[in-house]
Amino acid sequence: MNNFSFYAPTYFAFGKDAENEAGPLVKRFGGSKVLIHFGGGSVVRSGLLDRVKASLEKEGLGYVELGGVKPNPRSGLVYEGIDLCRKEGVDFVLAVGGGSTIDSAKAIAAGTVYEGDFWDYYEGKPVDKALPIGTVLTIAAAGSEGSPDSVITKEEGMLKRGASGEAYRANFSILNPALTETLPPFQTACGITDIIAHLYERYLTNTENVETTDRMIEGLIMAMVHEAPKVIKNPHDYEARANIMWAGMMGHNNSCGVGRTQDWTSHNLEHELSALYDVAHGAGLAVVMPAVFAYTMKHDVMRFAKIAVRVWNCDMDFENPENTAKAGIEALRSFLISIGMPKNFEELGAKEEDIPAMAHTCCYGDGSGSGKVVGFTELDENDVQNIYRLMV
Repeated sequence: MNNFSFYAPTYFAFGKDAENEAGPLVKRFGGSKVLIHFGGGSVVRSGLLDRVKASLEKEGLGYVELGGVKPNPRSGLVYEGIDLCRKEGVDFVLAVGGGSTIDSAKAIAAGTVYEGDFWDYYEGKPVDKALPIGTVLTIAAAGSEGSPDSVITKEEGMLKRGASGEAYRANFSILNPALTETLPPFQTACGITDIIAHLYERYLTNTENVETTDRMIEGLIMAMVHEAPKVIKNPHDYEARANIMWAGMMGHNNSCGVGRTQDWTSHNLEHELSALYDVAHGAGLAVVMPAVFAYTMKHDVMRFAKIAVRVWNCDMDFENPENTAKAGIEALRSFLISIGMPKNFEELGAKEEDIPAMAHTCCYGDGSGSGKVVGFTELDENDVQNIYRLMV
């Protein structure tokens, strides 16, 4: 295990009606003028936005609103939010929604107190300062409610990139599993897929002797496999949703990733799909992960064989561990399909003729990239093209 520092100060309010604590928590963490950032539709129709505003008003807190967040959140709305915060003297950003809303809120919070272009953070500048952030989570998926990460799509060139820094950790996050019960099965399944991807990306490590975090990751994936069919069958299974919601946070606040190298190849390749085709991130990952794993499996066959045995109950072939590793990858793929996820390019609406351009952007970005995707393995542009072709 490698040396590490880990600091995760987010305060979590978990359970039914927890959104009513929004006002007291904003006040507790020093807010007086709040930007309420949200997507639209569901948070308005469900009455959640009104409940949050009522909680703020009860505490005598002022607020302004900015809706319109889309999946794969865009840079244009971030710039609008930064201007609004500066104009209105906002000192706290409250995201009401899922991962896209939270990621957009984080970018606004950092951009408001930064003299340069917020996109600098998404080109590698460490995020060292931001307005305080709170979240009211409506979908278990991205884990952004507990992580130091954010992903934004730059509309100029449609580049989807991430930024990270401790200033991006929310001061508080409100997690009410009941808020996720109205999600369509497809969106629920996309969220579960994203959670599993976050766990696999940490599991695929080149660091030895990390049994504790290996077991944590394995247990969380097993919990997803156990709970996912329940919520697909019965969207109102509160207990299953509660377990999924907490696993989503645990899967991405990096408690499972400390002391070990991590991968993120699947996410890097998926970002090109969702940037170009605007597909749901989880749906893209469902197609990308099995292809990436099949291509990189030989780098460490025993790591893939271990998760195949421990999580997917595959038989260990000691004479040819590669058979076990392949069985585990196929078991993951079959599980994702069973909960309604797509299995190939065609079902995503992706086009084979776009593969060269996607691979080039993945490796080189807007010209600042190294030409390599580095994680569990090192991949060049040709490797990335080969992986995309496995998805056709």
